[in-house]
Amino acid sequence: MQDCKSIWILNHYAITPDLPGGTRHFDFAKELTNRGYSVTIFASAFIHGIFEYRKLSKKEKWRVENYDGVNFVWIKTFPYKGNGIRRVLNMLSYFTSVEHIGKLSAKGDGAPFKAPDIIIGSSVHPFAALAGYKLSCFYKTPFIFEVRDLWPQTLIELGKISSKNPFVVILRKLERYLYKKSDRIIVLLPRASDYIENLGVSRDKIIWIPNGVDVKRFSGVEESTNDFGKSKFIVSYVGSHGVANNLDTLIEAAKILQDKGYKDILVRLVGSGAEKEHLIEKVQALRAKNVIFEDPVSKVNVPHALAKSHVLYFGLLGRNLFKYGISSNKLFDYLAAGKPIVFASNASNNPIEEASAGISVIPESPELVANAIIKLYNMSESERKKMGKNGEEYVKKKHSIPVLVDKLETLFSKLCKN
Repeated sequence: MQDCKSIWILNHYAITPDLPGGTRHFDFAKELTNRGYSVTIFASAFIHGIFEYRKLSKKEKWRVENYDGVNFVWIKTFPYKGNGIRRVLNMLSYFTSVEHIGKLSAKGDGAPFKAPDIIIGSSVHPFAALAGYKLSCFYKTPFIFEVRDLWPQTLIELGKISSKNPFVVILRKLERYLYKKSDRIIVLLPRASDYIENLGVSRDKIIWIPNGVDVKRFSGVEESTNDFGKSKFIVSYVGSHGVANNLDTLIEAAKILQDKGYKDILVRLVGSGAEKEHLIEKVQALRAKNVIFEDPVSKVNVPHALAKSHVLYFGLLGRNLFKYGISSNKLFDYLAAGKPIVFASNASNNPIEEASAGISVIPESPELVANAIIKLYNMSESERKKMGKNGEEYVKKKHSIPVLVDKLETLFSKLCKN
């Protein structure tokens, strides 16, 4: 086989750092580009979370953009909001469009992007991965199935859909089909291999490459003076406002802090998502005057948003799903920001405990979250800084982008030798 230097990544929800959200594939692609690879990412121009078109005019069906050396192919997909039938149509429109657009490179000279040597098809939804597999057959290249979330199991565990729903039945069959057809499977969750192996897939086929962080984004970001007065002690959450994030617990904890007389502790929620309206209404109903909401920020501005904080909050629902572990983009951003973290989750892995970078409590317990915040509030600044420094060192060693791309490059080498 040739040098395997042309990599295609099909990720419906991939973004560039000037947008809010996770930049896993841009960060990987940028590092690979620095190592001599050509990387093309196929993504939807209708941006998940902000629910609007970016990077594409109304008349265009697709466009190629080179962003900091990385080629993005932005594809027009069906617009939606929420998790109903319109989102399913959005997924299917990506699937049909990306397969058609991907075949344009077969035309040779004058093709809009270089033909692939390896194709990565990334979930969340498996239709993107299915398009990746079909294109790998078309180009006769190795196919890697990247499993970022265990769909449809995640949907079932979060109570969004019944296990007997016809759509779930289709997703399950597609999931097993892709496990079987892939040359390798990348998982982000540390114990996802247990789930996949139970479906009859050999563990030798699976490689763990978790999420990480471009630590360079955090260099030179100084402690930022916040806009709330020097006397305020800021507890921040920066990320998606979804069901799984369990921000109700944080708001209820804020109310407890208010009732206990901690007038200088302010809880700050930065971002957007399906639950934001509900959360705003909850704050109003509780009359929690110590909670504020801010608009989402682009990935490149996340370090500055986090720098305005004394403490960061990460929480999830207490669900059996998290027995396979977690690999959250925001958690590694938090660690890189050098701030102590309140971690409220029953996940089988606990990076905060491993790194000694904060306080861990069981999920869905506002009282325990409030007590953890109070404990950090009463600590000396030097104690909090020590926790933050522990987090920085941990993430640089285990979750920096070059460390993770080393694993990815090793995988490419093995596939190219076959």
